Parts: sequence; structure tokens; C-alpha cells
Amino acid sequence: MDKTLEVSGRRVGVALDFSGCSDLALQWALDNAVRDGDSLILVVCLPEQCYEGGEMQLWETTGSPLIPASQFTDPAMMKKYGVKTKDATLDIVTNAADQKEKVQILMKIYWGDAREKICEAIDKIPIDFLVVGNRGLGTIKRTLMGSVSNYVVNHACCPVVVVKSSDRH
Repeated sequence: MDKTLEVSGRRVGVALDFSGCSDLALQWALDNAVRDGDSLILVVCLPEQCYEGGEMQLWETTGSPLIPASQFTDPAMMKKYGVKTKDATLDIVTNAADQKEKVQILMKIYWGDAREKICEAIDKIPIDFLVVGNRGLGTIKRTLMGSVSNYVVNHACCPVVVVKSSDRH
């Protein structure tokens, strides 16, 4: 577990890529899984690239330290990690922080294959329960690209809930 911040209670993880599907998963976790005293850990996976500067160069192999909500709502801080947040996602997080006072909200950023890094996060943080969105890819796209949610469900060592998007892309 990351020693820079003390994580309290159950650790509920949400795989987040700032898409509409991951926003649905985040909202579902807040409405149905997160209780007072829990820690909500947002696991963000970015594509592996050659980074020349910023915080991501320091944490490329191990993932970032746990980042408190007050820092990841700051655009300048997220730029250091190479994260492009979305207003809708930040609104959900800000509302959750206001409504659920006893819930600690943290972010952990990884670089690389989302399937492997989410499973790594489950083991290393560790996460007790994970919520992940499903983009609803068709059979051909899912076969070519692979399904992150399917991989995580089959390889995670904790319970995983897949929140399906109601609209198809």
C-alpha cells in the first residue's frame, strides 16, 4: 500500500478513464457501494508513452502516489501527471466530497495497459471492491480491442461490479 497517505476503512476502487461509461460507474459506486468511513480510490490508467517531463516520468513504473481529491480537482496538478480530466467527472467527485464527509477520495494514476494496471492496483493498494464501466463494444470491436472489464472480472482478486452503459456506441 502507498505509505504517503493513510487509507481508512474499506477501499472501494473505481476504474476511471473520464468517459461517460466510467462516470456512470463512479456514480453507481457512490450511490450503491461507498459507505461512511470508506476510502474511494479512483484508478486512472493512461497509455504508456515516452514522457519527457512532469510527474509521470517519476512514477511511470509504479504508478503515482495516492492523490487526495483537493489536488486532482486542480487542473495544474493534473497537468503534471498528464491527466486530462473532464468537468462531468470532477462534478461527480466534488459533489461526493461535499455530501459524503466521512469518505476519503483518492486517485492513483498508472501508465500502461489498463487491464494489467487495474489488476495491479487491486493487489498493490490494495482494493477490497472494484467498480468498472463497460463501453458496450460490439462483438467485432471487443474481439479486436479486448474488453478491459471482461479481463478484470476474470483476473481480479476482489469482487468486481461492471456497470453497463445504457446507450450503445
